[in-house]
Amino acid sequence: MNEYIVVDGYNVVYAWPELAVLAEESLEHARDKLVDMLANYAGFSGDRVVVVFDAHRVRGNVERHEIVNDVHVFYTREDETADSLIEKLVGDMPKDGNIRVVTFDWDEQRIVFGRGAYRMTPKELLARVLKTGRNTQEKLARKDYTESYLENRLAGNIRQVFEQWRRKRD
Repeated sequence: MNEYIVVDGYNVVYAWPELAVLAEESLEHARDKLVDMLANYAGFSGDRVVVVFDAHRVRGNVERHEIVNDVHVFYTREDETADSLIEKLVGDMPKDGNIRVVTFDWDEQRIVFGRGAYRMTPKELLARVLKTGRNTQEKLARKDYTESYLENRLAGNIRQVFEQWRRKRD
């Protein structure tokens, strides 16, 4: 079953301690770090991730959409909140899986419940991201990469036959 994670970007930036500290120095770097972390998470978990950043106070801003390492990143237009864009996106998403909206905003949580989505707090998402990272590192640390070599999967004396053929050509 597909899992869609729709993230209220600034809500998460200010909720995750590492990003909140980074945002004090540079909001752009905090946004990039969040997208990078979510891209890693999406790559290892298989979840589809959408991040919405609120730009409703930016004069003349137009809605933008870009894909960064399979993470869909939206920036709202002037006078549009992230909440309103999230509601629209959730309503337009395929119903072939679970949709989780990551936000602390209680009103937003109630609205997305009505559209068939589940809510997830930024803290729950962080726990999921960290757990996926740990599990992936454990798998990579245990993996014996030579198991996947063809020569190690050949039956009986076939490897020796191939080695003899190779030596005759040299």
